[in-house]
Amino acid sequence: MQRVAILGATGSVGQQALDVIDRFPDHFEVFGLASGRRSPGRSARYLVQSDEPDCEARVQEMVTHPDCDIVLVAIPGSGVLAPTLAALGAGKKLALATKEVLVMAGDLVMASARDAQAIRPVDSEHSAIWQCLWGESPASVARLLLTASGGPFWHRPNRDLADVTIEDALQHPRWSMGPKITVDSATLMNKGLELIEAHHLFQLPLERIDVIVHPQSVIHSMVEFVDGSTKAQLSHPDMRLPIALALSYPERLPGVVRPTRFEDVGSLDLHSLDHRRFRSVAVARKAAASGGAYPAVLNAANEVAVASFLRGQIRFVDIVALVERALSDFGASGRGGGDATLEQILEADAWARSHVADRVRKVEA
Repeated sequence: MQRVAILGATGSVGQQALDVIDRFPDHFEVFGLASGRRSPGRSARYLVQSDEPDCEARVQEMVTHPDCDIVLVAIPGSGVLAPTLAALGAGKKLALATKEVLVMAGDLVMASARDAQAIRPVDSEHSAIWQCLWGESPASVARLLLTASGGPFWHRPNRDLADVTIEDALQHPRWSMGPKITVDSATLMNKGLELIEAHHLFQLPLERIDVIVHPQSVIHSMVEFVDGSTKAQLSHPDMRLPIALALSYPERLPGVVRPTRFEDVGSLDLHSLDHRRFRSVAVARKAAASGGAYPAVLNAANEVAVASFLRGQIRFVDIVALVERALSDFGASGRGGGDATLEQILEADAWARSHVADRVRKVEA
């Protein structure tokens, strides 16, 4: 019986996690729930809402409690970094869905994990790689291949991205997601962030992690081995599968999602990523290689730039350009790379948000 604390209980991942827990009551028990202002609408030993005056202290107490076994992290933003590090420091298992945790502070987070299986990925791409690596020697891995749907503009190579409207960017060809992640999928910045996550999770050099376009989104990711063979994880796209795996590892639970009928899928296409048209993956790779607080700048600058685009303040092509400018100016400011503390990471996050907001105001003026 695993007693689970969920950070982000009212979000999509949190709600699907509760569905998994309810379907397998002999495996899981809800220990604690942290949510925004909206109540999760169910009981637990710990119920914490973001508008409570002692919210942060209660979340910290919940994730470090001796009776808590595993913490599902599904709250977006930098605010979840402190409870994540606290949970790992207390020896808890971590089911990780929040990108910012590893993008901003991957070195700190991985150093806080007490064993190799303490952090279990919930993102479908990283869960796929994780599954492909079960039973494999790290020395046998040649390359990781993150699959990308390509977003709404990949299959329209003649479309001038400078003319993309907000409505255009939100028309994802396959998924219905929140506006921020949908725009990230259109710029392919989501794959840049996932590349950084994979680098930390699987301890592989950045140059051995690539992105490949797979429009059908049935292959969730692949691992290439030194002998020339490749493993791919394929399944019906449903987040309940990676959530259940992260909570139940090393056991697979029966009937979590329906089996994939490959005769109905038809062809599975794989294409090289056009790095000249979609620069975001290269920008993210460079930020990760620079180390220190650069990835935190990347993440924060992208968040503000996307929000500015969705408000109609900048063009679609300005998003990645603003991120690149923020990274360049961060380096010129003398902050540089090297090891970064949690405080320095949060300072870089705040700096990048202010920097991009200032540049957007200048564009408007």
